[in-house]
Amino acid sequence: MVPLRHRLAAIALAMAAIICLPALADAADGRLSGVVRDAQGGAVPGATVVITNQSTHATQTVVTGADGSFSATVPTGAYTVAVSLKGFGRETKKVEVAASGGSVDFSLQPRAEEEVTVTAMKRETTVQDTPFSVAAPTEADLRARGIDDIEGVAREVAGFSVQNLGPGQSQVAIRGVSSGQIARDQPGVKEQVAAYLDESVISLSLFTPDLDLFDVSRVEVLRGPQGTLFGSGNVSGTVRYISNQPELGARKVFGEVGGNTIDGGSQGGNIKLGVNAPLGDKAAVRVAGYYTHLAGYMDTPGITRTSNGAIRPDPNSLVTDVNSGNRFGVRAAVRFEPSERFDITPRLVYQKLEMDGWNRIDDYNILANRFTTSRPAISFVDREQFVQIEEPFSDEFLLGDLTLNYNFGDAGPTLTSITSYTNRDVLVVRDAGALTSSITGGTPLSFAENVYSLNAPLDDATDAKVWTEEIRLSGGAERLKWLAGGFYSSTTRDYGQSLLVAGFEDLTGIPTAGRFGAGKDVLFFSDLHYELSQFALFGEATYTFSDLIDVTGGLRYYNFNEDRTQVFDGIFADPGGAPASTDASGVAPRFIVSFKAAENTNLNVQAAKGFRLGGINDPLNVPLCSPADLQTFGGRETWEDETSWNYEIGSKSRVMGGKGSVNLSAFYVDIANLQATVTAGTCSSRVVFNVPDARSAGAEIEFAAAPSTNFDFAVSMGFNNSELRSTLESTDASGNTSVVAGIREGNRLPSVPQFQMSATATYQWQMRQDWLGYATGSFQHVGSRYTQVGDEEPGAGNVSLITSPGTIGGPLTQTTFSFDPLLPSYDIVNARVGVLFGKWDVALFANNLTDERAFLALDRERGQRARVGFLTNQPRTFGITARVNF
Repeated sequence: MVPLRHRLAAIALAMAAIICLPALADAADGRLSGVVRDAQGGAVPGATVVITNQSTHATQTVVTGADGSFSATVPTGAYTVAVSLKGFGRETKKVEVAASGGSVDFSLQPRAEEEVTVTAMKRETTVQDTPFSVAAPTEADLRARGIDDIEGVAREVAGFSVQNLGPGQSQVAIRGVSSGQIARDQPGVKEQVAAYLDESVISLSLFTPDLDLFDVSRVEVLRGPQGTLFGSGNVSGTVRYISNQPELGARKVFGEVGGNTIDGGSQGGNIKLGVNAPLGDKAAVRVAGYYTHLAGYMDTPGITRTSNGAIRPDPNSLVTDVNSGNRFGVRAAVRFEPSERFDITPRLVYQKLEMDGWNRIDDYNILANRFTTSRPAISFVDREQFVQIEEPFSDEFLLGDLTLNYNFGDAGPTLTSITSYTNRDVLVVRDAGALTSSITGGTPLSFAENVYSLNAPLDDATDAKVWTEEIRLSGGAERLKWLAGGFYSSTTRDYGQSLLVAGFEDLTGIPTAGRFGAGKDVLFFSDLHYELSQFALFGEATYTFSDLIDVTGGLRYYNFNEDRTQVFDGIFADPGGAPASTDASGVAPRFIVSFKAAENTNLNVQAAKGFRLGGINDPLNVPLCSPADLQTFGGRETWEDETSWNYEIGSKSRVMGGKGSVNLSAFYVDIANLQATVTAGTCSSRVVFNVPDARSAGAEIEFAAAPSTNFDFAVSMGFNNSELRSTLESTDASGNTSVVAGIREGNRLPSVPQFQMSATATYQWQMRQDWLGYATGSFQHVGSRYTQVGDEEPGAGNVSLITSPGTIGGPLTQTTFSFDPLLPSYDIVNARVGVLFGKWDVALFANNLTDERAFLALDRERGQRARVGFLTNQPRTFGITARVNF
C-alpha cells in the first residue's frame, strides 16, 4: 500500500500544477504560422518548434506537419521561435505577432544533432569541443530510450559500468578501473568514481544515490581521472547529474504518468510533475516531484515449523514478488537575479527509496539446498531465493545547497560559491540466518536445528552528514581561459550493526550480553564513528596559441585527515574498541594539448592524475577466524591513497556533411596502490589491501548519425584490458607461501567487462498533419565480469559442504558444490513505439524483450560457506508512458 505521506505529497504536487494552470491560459489574439524547409527547399516534417514570449517567457511547443508547416494561437507580442530536429542544426528567429497574425519560415542546415553544452571543465563547452572523452546523453535521449536510472545510462555509454549490489546499492567504474565489490560493512572505503548533482558532491561509496532522472537536463560521464578540478574519488572518472534550472519569466507545467507489468512479476507505475513559475521579474521557482512504485519479481519458498520450534523451508508454498518498493522525491530551487551581474540559487533535494527485498537469486543456501536429506530439499529455479524474514531497505537522501555567481564586469572574472549540506540515512536489514547458522550449526559451534534455524535479522545502519564549500574565480580573454579556487569538506559518518537472534541465550545457556553495547541475544554488535576532513586548492588554464592549437594545464593540492572510533561486542566479535587515524596529502596535475587537424576534426592528447583517499580497516572477527586466516588477514590497520595516471589520445570529428559524428579515444591507465577489497576467509570480515601496481588499457568508439529527417542512430563500444601487475603472498608458520586472496599478477580487475557496446536507432514518420509517430529500438551488450579480485583463482567456485563439528541438513547427497564465478555476458533489447501530438508524447514500451536473466554480481555470505547467490536484473517488462507539456 502506498504510504499516506506519499499520497499527500502527490496530491500537493497536483494542486500546485492546477494553481499554475490559469497563468498559462492563452489569450487567442493572433495566429503564428510558418514553414520549415531543408537547405534544398524540401519540407521538414516532425521538427520541434518552441515558441517563447519575450515578455512573459511563456512557451508553447508544436510539431511541423507533413508539408513542414506549423501554426499556433498566441497572445499578441514579440516572440522567439526555435526549431530543432535530429539531423539538422538548431535555428532561432524573432517575430512579432499582431491581431492579424504573424509568420516566420526556417531553412535548416544539416548537422548530426544539436550541440550539447557541458560543464565538464567547470565552464561551458560543447561535447565536441571538450578536449577529453565525455558523453552527455540528454533528457530527450534518456526519455526516448526509456532510461530512468544510472544503470540504464551505463549500458548506453562506452567505458562506463555499474555493478548492481542490491537495492539502492551500486558500484560505478569507468575505463576498467575497479578494485572489486564494496560491501555495506566497509564504511571507510571511498569511491573510485565521484558523483555530483550539478555542482554538489553526492558520492557515498556503495550508497551513491540513484536519483530519478525526471527533469534532468543531461547526465555527463567524464572518462579518465578528474582529480584536478573535481578532487578525491575521481580516480577513473566522474558522473554528473545536470538538472534543469529555474527559468526567469517562464511559466511551465510538465508531467509524466506511466504503468508497467513484469512478466512473472507484479505491476508498477509512476507519476511525475514539474512546475516552473516566475516570482516577479527577477526571480523564478522550479519544483519537480515524482513517485514510482517499483514492481517485484523475486520469489521465496514459505516456511514451516517443526514440533520443537525449528524453522524449515516449505517446498510446497511460494511467497511471490518479495522485492517490490517505492521511490519518492522532490527537487525545489529558486533563482534570484537582483542584477545582471549577480544571481543566487538556493535548492532543496529530497529522495526516499524503500524496498521490500533483494534482487538476489540463490544458487546455494546452507538452510535451503538440494543436497540435504534431513531437511526439506530445495532446488531454486528462475528468480528464487530463500529468506525466513523480510529484508526491508530504506535510503533517505537530503541535499541543501546554495550557489552564488557574481560577475565583476565585461572584462572581469566571475566569482562562484557552492555551499552544500548532505544528510544520508540508510537502513539495511538482511536475513543473516545462513551466515549465523554456518557458525551456530556448523563451525565452530554445533547446536541443534531449533537453535541454528532461529531468525537472525542483521540491522545495518548508516548515517552520514557532509558539508562542502567550493569557491572559485574564473575568467579570461580571447586566448586565455582560466579558473582557480579552493575546496573544503567535512564528513561525519556513523555506522553500526546489530545481529539479534532472539531465543539464542535461553536455548543454549551461553551468556550473550556484553560490556560494550551487545544486549541479550545480540551475537554481534558494532558502533563506528568517522570524522573526515579535506582541504584543496586547484587551478586550470587553457591558452590558445593559434587557430590550430590549444594547451590546457592544471594542478590540485589536497590534504586529508580521517579519525575513527570503534566499538565491537558480541560472541561473534572481538569485544572492545580503539581509536585510529590516517592522513594524506598530494597533488593531482593535468596536461592537455588539442590540435585542429581539419575543419571538422580535433585531436586531443592528455596526461592526468586521479586519486582516491586511503582509510582504516575494521578489526577482524577473531572468534570466527581460522588460525591461517588470522595470520594472513590480520595486522592491516590502514590502507594508503590509490592514484592513477591516465594517458589518452583521442579525436572528435563531424562526418557525412555534418550529419554524423565520430569520437575515438585510446587510453592507458597506470594504477598505484589499488585498494583491492578481499574477503577474509572464515572471519566473516572484509579487508582492503593495497596492490602496488595495476593497469587498464583500452579504447572507446562513438558514432552517431542522422542520414535523413526520418532516421537516426547511435553506436558506442568500449574495450578495456585491465589487470593486476603485482602479486601479494603470505607465508604460514611452516614457511609455505601462498597467494593472498587471488591478488596475482595477470588476473583481471573485478566488476568490469572487457567489452561492452550499445546501439540505438529511431525512425519517425508523419501520421497526420500534427501527429508524429516514432519507433526506437536499442540493444546493449555487457561482457563477462568477475565480482571480486580473487574470483579468477583456480578453485574459486568450489565450496566444501562439510563443516566440523556439525553439518547442517546432513547427511548430504554430495560433499562439494561448484559454481562459475565468471559472470557471463548478457544482452538487453528494448523497444519503444510512440506518437507526438500537440503537447503530448505517448508511448508503449517493452524492456528486456528476450527476458534475459543476467547475473550482475555474486552475493556471498561468510566467504562461500553460508550462501552463494547472484544479483539479477528485471525480467521482461511491458508498459505505457505519457508526457505532457503545458
